[in-house]
Amino acid sequence: MAVHGRHRRTRRTARLTRALAVGGTGAAVLALPLIGATSASAATPATTKTTATTAAYPNNLDGWIRKSLAIMQERGIPGTYNGIYRNVMRESSGNPAAINLWDSNAVKGIPSKGLLQVIQPTFNAYHVPGTSFDIYDPVANITAACNYAADRYGSIDNVFSAY
Repeated sequence: MAVHGRHRRTRRTARLTRALAVGGTGAAVLALPLIGATSASAATPATTKTTATTAAYPNNLDGWIRKSLAIMQERGIPGTYNGIYRNVMRESSGNPAAINLWDSNAVKGIPSKGLLQVIQPTFNAYHVPGTSFDIYDPVANITAACNYAADRYGSIDNVFSAY
């Protein structure tokens, strides 16, 4: 009979109720991390692919060479830091705005420009997708010149004079 109008539970009913409550709560608790992990993993930086074009490089000769090398690696263009650096220093002394107004190309009206002193037709022919179409852009200039050197000499590393 109910005391004060309430129904009394037996021990067996109380134990079953507690077991279901705990079991149900446990299932919900186990399901929450799985659901949360699925939706949370889509927003983590680990799922985004870092490429040469999205990575941060310093805006100086070192950064331009390293970014070019990363793009070259993605595209299968051979070359090393030392090979690029050696040629940049010989061609422009590291000045991305360098222009040669006195050689045979300049006489023909197509002066060599940029870090690796590329003429516009060569830059256009060997431009690498994902880089700027501006011949004075350091990364685009290095990458196009290295692409040309790879085609003509096997690698920028094999270039030891004007090319």
